[in-house]
Amino acid sequence: MRILVVSDIHGRRGHLELALEQQPSAAAVAFLGDGWRETEEAAQQHPERTFYMVPGNGDFAVMQPAVLVEMLGGKRFFLTHGHRYGVKYGLLTLQAAARERQAQVVLFGHTHVPYQAYEDGVWYLNPGSLGYDGSYGYVDIVNGGVVTNVTHIRR
Repeated sequence: MRILVVSDIHGRRGHLELALEQQPSAAAVAFLGDGWRETEEAAQQHPERTFYMVPGNGDFAVMQPAVLVEMLGGKRFFLTHGHRYGVKYGLLTLQAAARERQAQVVLFGHTHVPYQAYEDGVWYLNPGSLGYDGSYGYVDIVNGGVVTNVTHIRR
């Protein structure tokens, strides 16, 4: 199972479409905030994909939970934008929240800087900013476990 991971679109709807086109095997999309309107439009235009969405600090009028915990491909995912966990200053608070939720995979954004790590049995992925530098991530759930990757849209 492949999950497309996007964050920080900041009005660049075309970048989201490119990422969707470039990852046709992604059955699910994890949106991690700052581009809610663009992602809602994409979800309506792509009913063949399941969208999991959390708002960011730039999604002002969105009244949705800032955190999602979902079972995807048999793994427990924790999705958040990251601003409420101070991710620009370190990951300790986010890591504690992940442990509390017994997450196996943590997806977050906000920093605009791609990040991948495996620490204490938990995968962490920040896809960077789709809107500013065109980066996005994906997670593959395979027989051997979890594989994360960050790449860039091709124009």
